[in-house]
Amino acid sequence: MRLTTACLLAMCLGGRPLAGQAVPIDADDIGGVVTGPNGPEAGVWVIAETRDLPAKFVRIVVTDDRGRYLLPDLPKASYAVWVRGYGLIDSPKVPGQPGKTLNLTAVAAPTPRAAAEYYPAGYWFSLIHVPDTSEFRAHGADGNEVAPNLSSQAEWLRILKSGGCWACHQLGSRGTREIPAALGTFASSVAAWDRRIQSGQAGGAMLATVNQLGRDRALAMFADWTDRIAAGENPPAPPRPQGIERNVVITEWDWADPKAYLHDEVSTDRRNPTLNANGAIYGSLELSADYLPVLDPLRNMASRVPLTVRDPNTQPAAGTGMPQPSPYWGDELIWASKANVHNPMFDERGRMWLTATVRPPDNPDFCKAGSTHPSAKLFPLTRAGRHLAVYDPKTQKLTHISTCFSTHHLMFAEDSNRTLWTSGGGPVVGWLNTRLFDETGDEERSQGWTALILDTNGNGRRDDYVEPDQPVDPSKDKRIPGGLYAVAPAPDGSVWGTILGFPGAVVRLVPGRNPPQTALAELYALPLDKSGKPVAGFSPRGGDVDRNGVYWTALASGHLASFDRRKCKGPLNGPTATGQHCPEGWTFYAEPLPQLQGVTDPGSAGASYYTWVDQFGVLGLGKNVPINTGNAAEGLLALVEGKWVVLRVPYPLGFYTKWLDGRIDDAGAGWKGRELWATVSTRAPFHMEGGKGTTSKVLKFQLRPDPLAH
Repeated sequence: MRLTTACLLAMCLGGRPLAGQAVPIDADDIGGVVTGPNGPEAGVWVIAETRDLPAKFVRIVVTDDRGRYLLPDLPKASYAVWVRGYGLIDSPKVPGQPGKTLNLTAVAAPTPRAAAEYYPAGYWFSLIHVPDTSEFRAHGADGNEVAPNLSSQAEWLRILKSGGCWACHQLGSRGTREIPAALGTFASSVAAWDRRIQSGQAGGAMLATVNQLGRDRALAMFADWTDRIAAGENPPAPPRPQGIERNVVITEWDWADPKAYLHDEVSTDRRNPTLNANGAIYGSLELSADYLPVLDPLRNMASRVPLTVRDPNTQPAAGTGMPQPSPYWGDELIWASKANVHNPMFDERGRMWLTATVRPPDNPDFCKAGSTHPSAKLFPLTRAGRHLAVYDPKTQKLTHISTCFSTHHLMFAEDSNRTLWTSGGGPVVGWLNTRLFDETGDEERSQGWTALILDTNGNGRRDDYVEPDQPVDPSKDKRIPGGLYAVAPAPDGSVWGTILGFPGAVVRLVPGRNPPQTALAELYALPLDKSGKPVAGFSPRGGDVDRNGVYWTALASGHLASFDRRKCKGPLNGPTATGQHCPEGWTFYAEPLPQLQGVTDPGSAGASYYTWVDQFGVLGLGKNVPINTGNAAEGLLALVEGKWVVLRVPYPLGFYTKWLDGRIDDAGAGWKGRELWATVSTRAPFHMEGGKGTTSKVLKFQLRPDPLAH
């Protein structure tokens, strides 16, 4: 039976417990009761792990209000089973077999520090004491150690969170809240942090981020944080899973390799979640390695698809240098990808489209000034750092597609041309007419791009425009400088996306009948008050649109935000429609984490990387439910009727994903035929529980009607 929002909320509000204490199990289940020092343990996780299958396999469930659990539908294998939960330390791992009852004994944490070791990274991160608002004095005032280009605490937080550190990995995991012994011995924690951020192939980027923050001030902050933790300071305790959260079933498989990191996965067609039912899951290894990791979830088997580039002169995307050796990998260059695949998407034929580098960055002549290409005539492009490719699992053929525009994310529109829209093009938004490409194989004719032009003269059509650094001219349109980071075509034919930075913005692009000539954009910035301070949230990163045209996005302020264009009271074009003209369209929901120390503004320590909208109600929480990647919460965060549902991944510690999608394998099979898929996407899997040697995981999330459903 299909789960409905009503029935799930009824369970959340306290459905009747099943009679009796015994847990009935099938031949492929393990079930029992978890008991602690004070009786049954409700809302704790039971974890079953095996290495008997081709890929390491883990299944996780949550106990009900009587401490009962049921691990359903386990493949035939021998399992290690144990209990993990807030207020506990791990119980001893005991052997378990499907078809057997297994009662477990929880172990209370002997100290608050022992209990806190299992808290999500964001709780530890919340102990950071960020610079006070008073430290952001007028640009470079005497004694101001904060970077002089930053005028507010909010701008500083944007760089620390979604603009820098958190965009690549967690802060607050054990691998970050402690100084690794392998790093060496230092005179102070400041010196240790100064050395730490120079480690490995990411050292240059980490140095750049800290310099943006103000190097001395940032290092002092990090040193104070780890010193206080080493001295015994603990974060506040999170609540145990409640209600719907106890119905989750999480399954994990290992894939890829310990030196590679994932960015995204894909399981189905965004427009039709029944495509590729029960089929393979594909991942993308940004920067790190030239293959696609593949999981066959029915056979519990991981494999790889090799990737190539068109031009052998293409250089590795991560470069070949490092400021200082890594405490984990030494001088070894562990990232060597040339294809630099970032984001995959299935089409209606079951082919996988990729943002991928296929050649060096200098563009061919048809992209440049003097070309007759319609897009080049309006906005010529000289370089593109990443392009497109398509892989057909049926033929096992990889086709490279050279684009004039750079690509980052991609998503299909619901139109007759099967248009593939991309982000990451800098000052332009690019697309590929995949219908035309399939018919002709002509990559030049099939692609197009447009600058983002606001209709500031208000006549409803695209005209000559002024440049971003020029004032609005009532007789002309105006180009905006930012390109899209996220991209999401809406059912009405418009294309939405985010512009990074402070305060950041969302863009609605209307292609018109003949893009690029007819393409016009609308800009909606995060609202500021008269002093330039955010009204609530700020700085979006990844986002998605629902079936009603409402755009949802994760913010660096620790919010999920929605923007509903239908709420705008003023004109949506004309000389005043330049970003701050619809504050009433925004609504903010703080993520369910504590706030950082030293921050009094709304929000939380969270900073989700992306927001994905469950347009078709795949998980069972209802249609158009926005779900944040929950990077600080170490779990997916679903917003249901204004309330958070936290789907925590308790093992291994350090879950951090950058994307998810939902698939329906069998619409008639109830909860067993529906799931969300995600992957571990941190650039530093060696920061996770298990340390060096830990690989990325692919994860399946399902919601049962109750915690004991088979």
